[in-house]
Amino acid sequence: MIIGFGFGDPIQSIIMLLLTSLLSYVIFRSLRNLGRRKQDPDLEKEKRRQYYYEQRQRAREYAREFDLSDEEIERRLDAELGNR
Repeated sequence: MIIGFGFGDPIQSIIMLLLTSLLSYVIFRSLRNLGRRKQDPDLEKEKRRQYYYEQRQRAREYAREFDLSDEEIERRLDAELGNR
């Protein structure tokens, strides 16, 4: 978010507007980058690779667990509702 103020004659107002908006922009960028830390690109790539491998493994597990035929679905429903 950029905020600028300008008072006085038009030239002075434009200069004040530019300076205060530039100051606002610099403060915004410094605060935004404050929370970010510089990380090793290779480390970040490895983290993302591991995340995607884990997600792929979970997807395979879910596919094995829930790849059911209509008869298996009916048996599971009967078993679940019969236990209640």
